[in-house]
Amino acid sequence: MPMANDLLPLRLPPLSLYVHIPWCVRKCPYCDFNSHVATHIAAGAEPSGDQLPEVDYVDQLERDLRSQLPWVQGRKLGSIFFGGGTPSLFSPAAIGRILDLAESLVGFTEGIEITLEANPGTFEQAKFAGYHSAGVNRLSIGVQSFDPLQLQNLGRIHTGPEAETAATQACSAGFDNINIDLMHGLPGQSQTDALRDLQRAVDLGVEHISWYQLTIEPNTAFYSAPPVTPGSEEIAAIQQAGRAYLAEQGYGRYEVSAYSRAGLASLHNLNYWSFADYIGIGAGAHGKFTLPDSGRIIRTQRTRTPRDYLALGCAVGEGGLDFPLPRVAEVAVEERPLEFLMNALRLVEGVPAESFAAYTGLPLSALAREWQRLEAMELVVPLESRIATTAFGYDYVDEILQRFLPAG
Repeated sequence: MPMANDLLPLRLPPLSLYVHIPWCVRKCPYCDFNSHVATHIAAGAEPSGDQLPEVDYVDQLERDLRSQLPWVQGRKLGSIFFGGGTPSLFSPAAIGRILDLAESLVGFTEGIEITLEANPGTFEQAKFAGYHSAGVNRLSIGVQSFDPLQLQNLGRIHTGPEAETAATQACSAGFDNINIDLMHGLPGQSQTDALRDLQRAVDLGVEHISWYQLTIEPNTAFYSAPPVTPGSEEIAAIQQAGRAYLAEQGYGRYEVSAYSRAGLASLHNLNYWSFADYIGIGAGAHGKFTLPDSGRIIRTQRTRTPRDYLALGCAVGEGGLDFPLPRVAEVAVEERPLEFLMNALRLVEGVPAESFAAYTGLPLSALAREWQRLEAMELVVPLESRIATTAFGYDYVDEILQRFLPAG
């Protein structure tokens, strides 16, 4: 492994922005995301930005973004993603203000993709047109299942018909790039049940489907009281049948759990998995930056709780800001091969081979010894033009990555 002073020049990769809105109405039992129940929203009331510290939070997002501008290094944003929590609890005006700030402070590339996660409930649907007018051009609707029993199991607060209406309302609001999130491997779910969920999503004509397996994560209600889910053989059968069905319907699998119509893969997803850079603003948001002048690659993280985030920094002087930088962790030279491959190998097609040296500062030869062994096992393609698994090897990505763990 080359030493730090032997690194090749780093190239600045494309840049995205992630905006974290941390509040939700109810914490789902499977959720391990940095989301916080908005307890001050009255029970049974329609949540709104007026009942959240919306103005103060957007002010803080501006300070957060300004503090990280030196790391932008002249690039414009190719994608923006509003995640949560439930970003659709915020008003279209607040989302529009954030977008105006991002455009004025950083700038947008032509054809920028701007995604907002939304719940399918009727209250959120009423705001879809406003989000579209504010500049959001891609909506990601958290359906998870259309089945009423599964929605109850998952602690969701919408119904199957509301989810279907949300997709049609999004179309009526002007969206022509819509994602639906669905889960499989749910408690008591059969292959027929799982395929029925997929069929309902396909029938709605959405452009993108994220179809991922329920996993039981620490610090969730399901971890404390695990539900009975299908066994590994049943899960494998569900996945095989679901992938075949989506392919028949014209949805190409481009990432582990992401399927899209031709040309409509999420640009934001692709940016992550290509080991590119992204600004993270908001409570608990993560970021990644490449610093060619010093040969460093850093990851950033903001404090997690909304209260602590809102307490960060204070205004000082004429137009000045006393706002702390996020916590920074450097990606060590010896960790870069694994970090790169953990992202790139999630993509079915992998990434161009030349991007390894450009984005890690390491020669391609740093991968060669283990790669040749994996190639002999027919797990990866030749290390010539692309860094990718074979179709067979794609089911063994975790085992492949084990080969690139840093020594010691």
